[in-house]
Amino acid sequence: MLRSLCFLWFYFSGATLCLVAPVIGDEPRKVSDVTEQEDPNLWLEDVSGEKQLAWVKEHNSVTQSHFEGQQSFNELNEDLLRILNSDERIPFVSKAGNYYYNFWRDRQHERGIWRRTTLTEYRKEHPDWEIVLDLDALAKEENENWVWDGAKILRPTYDLALIGLSRGGADASVTREFDMNTKSFVEGGFARAEAKGDLGWIDRDTVFVYTDFGSGTLTSSGYPRIAKLWRRGTTLEQAEVVYEGTPEDMYIAAFHDDSPGFERNFISRTLAFYSDELYLRKDSGELVKVDAPNSANKSVFHQHLLLELREPWTVDDKTFSAGSLLVSNFEDFMHGQRQLTVLFEPTENSSLASYSPTQDFILLNVLEDVKNRIYVLKHQEGQWRREPLMGAPAIGTVSVSAVDADHSNAFWLTSSGYLTPTTLFYGEIGDNLQQLKQLTPQFDATGLKVSQQFATSQDGTRVPYFMVASADLKYDGSNPTLLYGYGGFEISLTPGYSASVGRAWLSQGGVYVVANIRGGGEYGPRWHQAALKANRLRAYEDFAAVAQDLIGRQVTSPQHLGIQGGSNGGLLVGNMIALYPSLFSAAVCQVPLLDMRRYHLLLAGASWMAEYGDPDSPGEWEFIKTYSPYQNIRKDTRYPAVLFTTSTRDDRVHPGHARKMMALMEAQGHDVSYYENIEGGHGGAANNKQRAYMQALAYSFLRERLFHR
Repeated sequence: MLRSLCFLWFYFSGATLCLVAPVIGDEPRKVSDVTEQEDPNLWLEDVSGEKQLAWVKEHNSVTQSHFEGQQSFNELNEDLLRILNSDERIPFVSKAGNYYYNFWRDRQHERGIWRRTTLTEYRKEHPDWEIVLDLDALAKEENENWVWDGAKILRPTYDLALIGLSRGGADASVTREFDMNTKSFVEGGFARAEAKGDLGWIDRDTVFVYTDFGSGTLTSSGYPRIAKLWRRGTTLEQAEVVYEGTPEDMYIAAFHDDSPGFERNFISRTLAFYSDELYLRKDSGELVKVDAPNSANKSVFHQHLLLELREPWTVDDKTFSAGSLLVSNFEDFMHGQRQLTVLFEPTENSSLASYSPTQDFILLNVLEDVKNRIYVLKHQEGQWRREPLMGAPAIGTVSVSAVDADHSNAFWLTSSGYLTPTTLFYGEIGDNLQQLKQLTPQFDATGLKVSQQFATSQDGTRVPYFMVASADLKYDGSNPTLLYGYGGFEISLTPGYSASVGRAWLSQGGVYVVANIRGGGEYGPRWHQAALKANRLRAYEDFAAVAQDLIGRQVTSPQHLGIQGGSNGGLLVGNMIALYPSLFSAAVCQVPLLDMRRYHLLLAGASWMAEYGDPDSPGEWEFIKTYSPYQNIRKDTRYPAVLFTTSTRDDRVHPGHARKMMALMEAQGHDVSYYENIEGGHGGAANNKQRAYMQALAYSFLRERLFHR
């Protein structure tokens, strides 16, 4: 099965335009042309400079010395590390040939092991695993801080793999060919040097490669602009160019669909995060465009073309609504026919969460008021028939995916909730579900209750949120409450089991709240598009409405209310600090975007302009500056206490955002703390030890500020 690059979360793009004002001489000056006089913290954007890292270490030391001297912090850190290293976790697997593969980290394997087993073994409580690659041993042997970045196993022989490795967890990675029989890297085999991009099989002697080929071969967002076909025995320089995009594109890639009987090659040209072109590459090298809207997510599986619409589309006088899932025969569509069938159409309270084809069916996952419902679609006698998946859990977050879509109707189903440990099921469509694994409860949920509430935003929109609290909660405004959100890139926040939240917050008597604000995907494209660009403030109005609802219902009060968010959620937290400071007492701002005046110039920032806008485009800075926290912080305003965390190795969201905001607020005399992990990439941590430490910092900070006041 092949899906386009539109499905790569947090990979987005755009072009830089010029704003005519103010003017220096005869040349227009861009808003982003900031001087050190205008921004005295500009120097902190040098990621690995000696002076800059000294600043990082100095601020890390202050935070570390404060918390590491507390017994409660050390106990929590050890407790969270035990959870992350526990053998009780579910080892999720993916099938390749006769084996089921899993990547696993624990106390003995800090960087992790890639291992495999059979389905018979996997059904057992303690399967017998065969180690294929020990990443700790490799990192030690090569003196590198390798982090696992996935593997592609060659079909149908399954004897070779292309393994991705990242230094410190960065998006940039290397790829190496690996022999599955000898369990060693292939000497002189296919290899890609460190860069953003990838390498993928066509057959055992041919691959597609899209990467940094040298000067001028990347887009303005820092992603591949050229895709090549590379044959074994030739140099990378001799590889054949199959597509060359423009610098203004976001990402160029090439894929091989290896489904038996449906082998095809595709080129993906991603123009921006919500816009891409998909081309079928014929054996002659000719490219034929899949003539569907650029805004539609395109997927090809066997004889089917599936289109997930983000905007309304009119075909032969019939208009299909945004959020719909359509299907057509791929070959017929490529020859100009437009016989489209609606597999799903959204309603006011429902949206498409995902879909997964099997050999003979399509599994449809629908969100109804942020609750999952699973349906089975079957093509019979020229029609698609839909019925509920028998035995699927009725509560909690449910996900479903094919085990081996090309050869069977088997599927994995996982169920999880805030208080319900994750459970893994195995099923065949038409048969009963079999429970394979269930996570042992990681915290005592006795007496806790989950409820869904709705707040009313400033423009009258009803905004759902989930609350986890004691069933005997006293509504007196005294409850320490943590409010979490994201609100961007059509990402939905659904209930899920989090041992760290349970151990570090709920078991201590805290209330946990997740806000499903606009900008996310909880109600499909319309929910996301309602908070794009000039409408971005709606996401923050929604989040403030949830906070005000919690305060109004006396669940909590400003002195006991804290917030947390990362990445785009870090931008959310930054704006809540800047725009609604009186609502909160504490904020954890993780791997954040904060300087929206320069975000498009930092690392992958240019690729997010479809979401936020272009600061250098005429008129757009006027609305962007209203939600740029770095420009909206004032010395004479009282802000909640803030903990900023980021990673030096984050090559997606520049650590300069957090560094500069910390420096600014510190200079103004505000209550701020800082911690920057040297490894970790955009996830913030490269291994369980680092992850536990950063979680312990966040929860210790929140508990210190919100409890006992």
